[in-house]
Amino acid sequence: MSMIGEYARLTPAELGRAIRDPDWALGFIEELIEGGSDERAGAGQPRCLDIDKAWDTLGFLLRRIGFPVDIVHGEEEIPGAEDWGYGPPRYLTPEQVRAAAAALGGLSSDVLVRDVTEAELAQADLYPNIAGEGLQWLKYVTHHYDALVPFFRAAAAAGDAMVVWLD
Repeated sequence: MSMIGEYARLTPAELGRAIRDPDWALGFIEELIEGGSDERAGAGQPRCLDIDKAWDTLGFLLRRIGFPVDIVHGEEEIPGAEDWGYGPPRYLTPEQVRAAAAALGGLSSDVLVRDVTEAELAQADLYPNIAGEGLQWLKYVTHHYDALVPFFRAAAAAGDAMVVWLD
């Protein structure tokens, strides 16, 4: 079983309800995911996105450059939420989504991985174990990063919040 980084865009009203009723949030987001890629919300972007196993390396790369928002794990835990796979879900407010989108807008994937060494990746002890794949693995991670940028941009433009979890 793999640990997959998952995202769901929620309106501020939906986020408010999710915080008050985490069971509702789980069911609502499962419905969004089941809606598949046809479920679009603003700028041609889906309401849900997964970054597969790229999440830990992406988090490492963003921390390495002092990124202002924790877009990999979210900033706040949804109070009272059960484990959605590998821990409870967390969220980003619309303001945090806007801040993240603005910072992502000025950060190309080339800049994100600039000067990263195989030794740095090995020392970081990332999930999954990428021993021997280090720099090749970064192509996989930047592919997912390049999908995450417009996803956040569309969420920010729509005034959406974001729920983040590992499944």
